[in-house]
Amino acid sequence: MRRSYLFATVASLTLACTPLLAHAQFAKPDEPTAAVPGPGNAHEPTAETPVEKGFFAPPSPFAPQKAGVNAANLPDNPAIDPAEVPQMAPQESADPARGDWVAYGRDDHQTRYSPLDQITPENASQLKQAFVYHTGSYPRAGQANKWAAETTPIKVGDGLYMCSAMNDMMKLDPTNGHEIWRYNAGVKYHSIPYTAACKGVVYYTSSTVPEGQPCHHRILESTLDMRLIAVDADTGKACSTFGFNGQINLMQGMGESVPGFVSMTTPPPIVNGVIVVNHEVLDGQRRWAPSGVIRGYDAESGKFVWAWDVNNPDNHNQPEPGKHYSRGTPNSWAAMTGDNALGLVYVPTGNSASDYYSALRSPAENAVSSAVVAIDVKTGSPRWVFQTVHKDVWDYDIGSQATLMDMPGPNGDTVPALIMPTKRGQTFVLDRRTGKPILPVEERPAPSPGMVAGDPRSPTQPWSVGMPELRVPDLKESDMWGMSPIDQLFCRLKFRRANYVGEFTPPSIDKPWIEYPGYNGGSDWGSMSYDPKSGILIANWNVTPMYDQLVDRKKADKLGLLPVDSPNFNPKGGGAEGNGAMSETPYGIVVTPFWDQYTGMMCNKPPYGMITAIDMKHGQKVLWQHPLGTARANGPWGLPTFLPWTIGTPNNGGSVVTGGGLVFIAAATDNQIRAIDEHTGKVVWSAVLPGGGQANPMTYEANGRQYVAIMAGGHHFMMTPVSDQLVVYALPEKKG
Repeated sequence: MRRSYLFATVASLTLACTPLLAHAQFAKPDEPTAAVPGPGNAHEPTAETPVEKGFFAPPSPFAPQKAGVNAANLPDNPAIDPAEVPQMAPQESADPARGDWVAYGRDDHQTRYSPLDQITPENASQLKQAFVYHTGSYPRAGQANKWAAETTPIKVGDGLYMCSAMNDMMKLDPTNGHEIWRYNAGVKYHSIPYTAACKGVVYYTSSTVPEGQPCHHRILESTLDMRLIAVDADTGKACSTFGFNGQINLMQGMGESVPGFVSMTTPPPIVNGVIVVNHEVLDGQRRWAPSGVIRGYDAESGKFVWAWDVNNPDNHNQPEPGKHYSRGTPNSWAAMTGDNALGLVYVPTGNSASDYYSALRSPAENAVSSAVVAIDVKTGSPRWVFQTVHKDVWDYDIGSQATLMDMPGPNGDTVPALIMPTKRGQTFVLDRRTGKPILPVEERPAPSPGMVAGDPRSPTQPWSVGMPELRVPDLKESDMWGMSPIDQLFCRLKFRRANYVGEFTPPSIDKPWIEYPGYNGGSDWGSMSYDPKSGILIANWNVTPMYDQLVDRKKADKLGLLPVDSPNFNPKGGGAEGNGAMSETPYGIVVTPFWDQYTGMMCNKPPYGMITAIDMKHGQKVLWQHPLGTARANGPWGLPTFLPWTIGTPNNGGSVVTGGGLVFIAAATDNQIRAIDEHTGKVVWSAVLPGGGQANPMTYEANGRQYVAIMAGGHHFMMTPVSDQLVVYALPEKKG
């Protein structure tokens, strides 16, 4: 699940004391891990299952969808035989023009690397604001702030294309931000899940519409209210031959739901003519939440091609009327990566519904959760699976997009590789043909069997020993921190009162447990950037533990925890983030940061955010590593200190690396964008943004001038200022 917290930060004092002795059972190092422990039984309700009664009861999965779930009241979408999908035309993203940024990660490999070199470490200090564009998307009077745009524009030819937080699409003049056209998507406020966000749009060239005709070049997006929309790239008008006047209802076959329960925020990849869509399902709601099904659609007509439904793996069709895709299965909300050469899409998965309790998951769900699943786009069947966490009950779903690269093989050949960052700070490097690790991965003993009856933990977990860890050592009581000795003592006591035996501390009911790494990473949706020329991989990551506790159903009811589709749901009682009902399981969940709740300060000492450069060509060595973010906009009680100290703040959003030897990144909660020397880690330029920079920047060239763009949309959950401004920088124009 997508999660991010602002943890107020200032520079520290530390109080040394005797660490708490940990008590836990660990598996023997040679204990096998092939069989995942636990009952592994998922008894999804049928149409004949008696409906639970009472104030806290969720609706039947067979209840009709609420009004507004089919946001545009679209007809059911017909299917096409996979063999009839037209051959895809060559796409710009396969080999982008030098000055373009054609895909979310610039190219099909999602490297976030641009060869542009006009801006360098020597002249970056001269960067000035070139223009600002206002999307017009921000909370209006009376609306709770749910905004976090997270948008990365794309640039193709003479157009800068982007979407607003509420899915309006627009084409801009890349030299001055003048709006050329705008498509109003009509997304309603009630369709916002937890966050109003649109990470980007997709540029597609048709193979069936002749050049020069409307919708030969298209812009596509997936929306918060579960539509797939296609418009003409030149005019912004809907593509009439795609779906129903340019739209498809993606809630078809999903069964009972309400607006905002299921949503999409990432640009869907198009692989060999198939648009592959995933979606976010609000976490913490109920065991039998809507399905996490992955689906493929014909990029030309919008017709349905196939589905991968975890608990119905041999049925790739749409459900018949009155039926739905299997409920509660692992969903995928992160950006996916397509591989046209291999005919695969790499899907980063999350957990089954009810993240912190796994006893009701099926063996099929346990096998593919918190994993990279490579799906064949011709059939919808997985070709391989690599799991990053076994039987996950820590919300360690994969939020990052995979990056593709080539690595030298053992016989002097080239191995097509995939880099998969994780919230654990473990970065896995896999052969993307087979899913086998290229760099060593070890199964290491993990705390087992756990502390919840009937829900044992896996005896081992995978560790990527061939890559540097993006995490700090396990917490110790002596690491507890605060503004004063009293604050430090408070945190020491809080540490002692919790269960903690290091990473993979099992969930507990009797008292809280500390979850570190936390569910915000490690690495999250900002992903990584990779310079194929230098071989340098750039990663920003978090150091933000969580403080969790399972509560029995009686306590969950007392706390007022209800699923979002309950008629009695109250957002103030728990929702997608923090406390959750986990209805249809024995437990609810209480989740908070591991902090001093009176000051808003984290209990672990800084840094809370880092940035690292790894040399992938010479032994995967760390070239440099520094805290990311200053204390200027952070402090106790949510008050800014205005101090320029580089302490490392929590961050969301990623980086771009350029041929000029620069890394551009915002992400941190100090509301700044930075240019960093790729080879030394030195910050050579920074600027204060009008809102939080929780987005991935991009760079492009227009009329011989290099620009750097960042959506300074802010982030409600990171508590950074929300704005509607795309801010674009460039070097001063040369006179004469």
